[in-house]
Amino acid sequence: MSALVEFAMFPTDQTESKSAFVARVLDLVDRSGLPYRLTPMGTIVEAETVGEIFALIEQAYEELESDCNRIYSVVKIDYRKGPVGRLEKKVASVEEKLGRKLDA
Repeated sequence: MSALVEFAMFPTDQTESKSAFVARVLDLVDRSGLPYRLTPMGTIVEAETVGEIFALIEQAYEELESDCNRIYSVVKIDYRKGPVGRLEKKVASVEEKLGRKLDA
């Protein structure tokens, strides 16, 4: 099985700039060992199960709740039977059809 989950999470009761809080969440993502891609609007993580990623998201909430009273998050899930590795393969498939590399 392969789960691709894109999520964004940040406090709404803190400063205008959210990068310090996003960095704390991304530290957890990076240390998880799961493949991921950071984008300007969220982070895409891949695992064999949705549960693995939900556990990571729960850790992120725990990280922020210590000094944040209100946390906003958005989660998108693409779950498919088959092997992991779609994080790279989906982009490669589009590039193949275009016949060129994209600035992804």
